[in-house]
Amino acid sequence: MSKNDNKDKSARDTHYATLRRQVRDAKRERGEIPTPQQKKRRSNADWTPPQLAPEQVFLYGLHTVRAAIENPQRKLIKLSVTQNALARLEIGHTEALPFPVEIVSPQEIDRVLGPEAIHQGVMLETRPLPVRRLDALKDSRLLLVLDQVTDPHNVGAIMRSAVAFDAGAIITTQRHSPTESGVLAKSASGALELIPYIQVTNLADALGELHRLGFQTIGLDSEGPAPIEGTFSGERVALVLGSEGKGLRQKTRETVSALARLDMPGAIKSLNVSNAAAIALYATRQHLRNTAV
Repeated sequence: MSKNDNKDKSARDTHYATLRRQVRDAKRERGEIPTPQQKKRRSNADWTPPQLAPEQVFLYGLHTVRAAIENPQRKLIKLSVTQNALARLEIGHTEALPFPVEIVSPQEIDRVLGPEAIHQGVMLETRPLPVRRLDALKDSRLLLVLDQVTDPHNVGAIMRSAVAFDAGAIITTQRHSPTESGVLAKSASGALELIPYIQVTNLADALGELHRLGFQTIGLDSEGPAPIEGTFSGERVALVLGSEGKGLRQKTRETVSALARLDMPGAIKSLNVSNAAAIALYATRQHLRNTAV
């Protein structure tokens, strides 16, 4: 084999390797395959989280950061990125961006985010998204309400399902609920930029406001009196889901328009809250499809 043949074969191999890597990266960003765990460079015991200002948020991960940069409502402060991750981020010439870009090593990002964060070589400093009010939701037909769901991974997964089923917003409590953060945004994989995340002081009062806006509020409970499919009665629906362990609080159960269950014929009668949200969203969307406003 000649030198030219070797060069051609090497170029083809490099080209196909690049294509395979791009396909894998795209699947990981869509959540179709898991992101491999990176080797820990140091333990959590050796890491002290930095003190963040009240308006300071660090987002990380390729898909999360790309979505934040594309969101006109997001105020961007600084992008810290490795040279390889910058190429994969595909955001054009950095000189034309309206915020500074700093080329860093993975270890420098680790020092801010900690060794457990799967940052993929990219970190974006931002301000929190603008606060949204309930009265801005009067044109929505489908909402999700979370009653003290505390795990940001669950809330992020719920956000992805809510965006997939075109929900108008996610409403949650200010206490015992995750605030906007890198962990929440990474779990949502871009969905945080696509759906309002509204935190309220008093959930019962917020449910009352939704009733005044014309929403039927349906609380999901494994012991609900009827399947969700037979509970719908309105042209606007707000699904209410409880915390991972205790479910809906008593005050919430007393305030919703109706309680319903997901009818499951198998031996397990309850699901993780993010799985339950996805199934309930599908059932509600089927109902709304056949209901004219």
